Amino acid sequence: MELFIDNIPVEVQEGESLLDVVRRLGLDTDELATRPLAAQLAGETFTLRYVPIRVGRSENDPRAKRRAVRAAKGRVTLLRYGDPRGQRVYERTMLFVFLLAVRNLYPEAKVHVDYAVGQGVYCSVRRIPAITAEDTAKLEAECRRIVKADYPLERQRLDIEDAIDRFAEDGQTDKVRLLEWRTFPYFDVYAYGDYEDYFYGEMAPSTGYASVFSLHHTADGVVLMRPDPADPNRAAVFSPQPLLSSGFRKSADWGELMHCSVVADLNDLVRDGKIRQLIRVNEALHEKEYARIADEIVERDARAILIAGPSSSGKTTSANRLCTQLRVHGKSPVLLSLDDYYIDRDKIPLEPDGTIDLEHIRTIDVALFGEQLTALLNGETVELPRFDFLKQRRVMDGSRTLRIDENTPLVIEGLHGLNPALLPPSVDRDRIFRLYVSALTTLNLDDHNRIQTTEIRLLRRIVRDYETRGASIEHTLSMWGSVRRGEERWIFPYQEQADAIFNSALVYEPAVLKKHIFPLLMNVRPDSPYYEEVHSIVKFLNYFLEANVEDEIPPTSVLREFIGGNTFYR
Repeated sequence: MELFIDNIPVEVQEGESLLDVVRRLGLDTDELATRPLAAQLAGETFTLRYVPIRVGRSENDPRAKRRAVRAAKGRVTLLRYGDPRGQRVYERTMLFVFLLAVRNLYPEAKVHVDYAVGQGVYCSVRRIPAITAEDTAKLEAECRRIVKADYPLERQRLDIEDAIDRFAEDGQTDKVRLLEWRTFPYFDVYAYGDYEDYFYGEMAPSTGYASVFSLHHTADGVVLMRPDPADPNRAAVFSPQPLLSSGFRKSADWGELMHCSVVADLNDLVRDGKIRQLIRVNEALHEKEYARIADEIVERDARAILIAGPSSSGKTTSANRLCTQLRVHGKSPVLLSLDDYYIDRDKIPLEPDGTIDLEHIRTIDVALFGEQLTALLNGETVELPRFDFLKQRRVMDGSRTLRIDENTPLVIEGLHGLNPALLPPSVDRDRIFRLYVSALTTLNLDDHNRIQTTEIRLLRRIVRDYETRGASIEHTLSMWGSVRRGEERWIFPYQEQADAIFNSALVYEPAVLKKHIFPLLMNVRPDSPYYEEVHSIVKFLNYFLEANVEDEIPPTSVLREFIGGNTFYR
């Protein structure tokens, strides 16, 4: 049977794996930057150990070709580290190696994969005595031994009851609880020797693929540094990010306070009718945090609050709720948007490929903003601009003028709010308060499978785009890559320069968002170029029990910005 591997035609024999074919074609390399990690067929990700032709069937038998091969019409795309899906395959493989190393050296220890900051994945290692820097060095050495040994990673399909029994016997109660909510009768695990684990997705063919990493000891555990995106052949440099890490730790503390740290906890609360109490406590924690930040702003006597954050982080609602808390202090805040300082679209310089990068800071009239901010803080009256998105140009028609006093703080929200280029030298930095807003979820599928913050924000954006703009899932997904690149370039590099961080994640929101998004997902056909992303979202949401409790969600909740009913916009 003929396949096309990265458009290279090749005859594949019965029982031959994709890995065999890749090696036969000379496509396997020793360098991570070019080495295939997995494969994509018809929008789905497969291990390279996948066998395209069923053993024991003649080539003329229509059942000889596996379903995905038929759907892909024989076309196979190899996934490398430069592809986001390849990066996820690599991270899962790297974590398997680390967890196996912990099991070999410290079998009594419990590992919890916490969150990612930059290129680092934070993992708690719960052990008495606590893991030390010397222990971390031993773990790194053991990881490198496992990589060098190049143990094969075989996927095994288990009956769901057998999987539950095995994990229960191994003491992985978090997986037992997760599996009890699984609706399918089977379960796939990866194994080496007597160590079996479930990872949310495919892994590389063997441990030798996870060759680029480093381990760093912290007070909270161990940080696994992933490959540098700019040069995957070397590990990224470890750079502590205390502000973001504190936000994640607070999120984890909130999860423990609400007895909701993994998906099984949330499902139990939905099933037992306790989700409403969870919503009340979660929303109260948000309100308390907004109040704390407002107290800090007033104590500093800040005249302007700059708010930034990635897409669908809830910046607009956060700006409004912060204004409410400032009014409690007797202030009269004024909301401004950096969007109104966009320059006319036809004046934006083109990229080398002829497109416009709408995320670039040069789309903002930085000079005008700095000039007006200085004038406002000096007590002068200014004419504010308004950007007309229909005409794609800025309007100055005299309809908006503003003059503020010491009791009127400016609350300014926008993509580039934390960029130092936004503030002219004439502005006193001590009177500026910078707030970073992001959805820093620490709700995990189980101890070893974290939920990425981008997954929650993407769910939010899909729902909002459909509810407010009638946009399809495919449209949102087509824009998401550009949005993410803009965040990496224009938001994340400046997040540690903020004075405070607000975590807008709500632990209950996946159970609510599922109701809105699931019908949309079901309408995406397998021939869609975004089918794999949609299929991944479906698999993810299948673990959640849907909660029909929207009457409990306050009209000023961050979640209302996405599902509708936010009274700030009335």
